[in-house]
Order: sequence, then structure tokens, then C-alpha cells
Amino acid sequence: MAPKSTLNAKNLESLGAPRLAQLLLTLAQGDAAAKRVLRLALAEQRGPTEIAREVRKRLATIARSTSFLDGRQRNALLKELEQQRQAITGPIAEQDPALAVDLLWSFLEFHQATAELGVVAARAKADPQALADHSTT
Repeated sequence: MAPKSTLNAKNLESLGAPRLAQLLLTLAQGDAAAKRVLRLALAEQRGPTEIAREVRKRLATIARSTSFLDGRQRNALLKELEQQRQAITGPIAEQDPALAVDLLWSFLEFHQATAELGVVAARAKADPQALADHSTT
């Protein structure tokens, strides 16, 4: 039997919903990514339309962003895009597949840069090996 201080679902459940909710709020302080995960979880309780609203809002914010991303920020963005994709293909698709299809079309707009990268790289006469090496980092 695991000690009561071991971090596992059963031991955490023993804290009760009010205490866990307070701990989650404390942990999410100053952590925008954690807050977004919590908002998606709350939206999930209200149905696919609410999850879709959260996803659309976040995708629109990402699309408007013009900041340069360093490696750490790039990884965080990729992780977030994956969370948004999972929200679309998971609970939204299960409850409202037509809505999920619509959201996936919006999501695909982020992949337009892939085609554009090839055109611009060709114009720049970029070294193909350097481009290939860059894609694996």
C-alpha cells in the first residue's frame, strides 16, 4: 500500500473537490497554459459549443501573434496547438462531429506556412540539407 503522501489519483481524491480546486487555482497563478487547460476542462462540462468557443478564441489569438519565438516558446506553442487539436478531435468530435470538421479547417490554416516555407526557401536558394536539419531540431 502506498503511503498517504505519495502523489497518485487515489490519495489526491481524498483531499476532496474544494481543496483540489483551491490547489489548482494556486498552481495556475501566473501560468497561462495551466489556466487554458482548466478553461477547456470547464468548457467541456458545458458541451461542444463551449469547447469550440474556447478553441476558436485561442486559435485566433495565436494567429494574430507576431512575436518571434525562441526554441522554448516554439515548443510551448507546439504543445498548445496539440492540446487544441486534441480538444477538437476528442470531446468536440465525439459530441458534434460537424463542428469538429469546421474547427479542423480553421486549425489547418496554421499549416499553410509549410507550403509557403518551400516557396520562400527556394527563392532564397536555401541549402536543402540545412533546411532538413532544421526540421529535426
